[in-house]
Amino acid sequence: MHLVKTDSENKDFKDLVSQLDAYLTIVDGDEHDFYHQYNSIDALKNTIVAYIDNKPVGCGAFKAVDSNIVEVKRMFTRPETRNLGLATKILKGLEDWAKELGYKKCILETGKRQVEAVQFYNKNKYKVIPNYGQYANIENSICFEKALI
Repeated sequence: MHLVKTDSENKDFKDLVSQLDAYLTIVDGDEHDFYHQYNSIDALKNTIVAYIDNKPVGCGAFKAVDSNIVEVKRMFTRPETRNLGLATKILKGLEDWAKELGYKKCILETGKRQVEAVQFYNKNKYKVIPNYGQYANIENSICFEKALI
């Protein structure tokens, strides 16, 4: 497995995000349109694609919130490659990249119905915080943060 730093123009990243969106359409149900409006990949300059045997199997990204904070976005691994530690490697890659660029903290939002995602972020030492920004009054949302030390 290897990670490639890229941006949102990368074809493999776009293909993986399409698979993620198809999954989220089902999981988010009636709330999908609300969430989807905040998940545009048009301006993501910091994306990672994971490959196994030169096949794209996972991705993640971050975008700057301010000069100290990035928001983790578009985390996904293909179902057949889950439970191999790929998501943790992608997330760690994003955290390290953000840290290299001088950021101090990662934040993110996921849905409470995405039980595996909630467990994943807890396992990776993210702490639950009050819902921020557009997620402030959204009952299904759960927000996390992690200091980049």
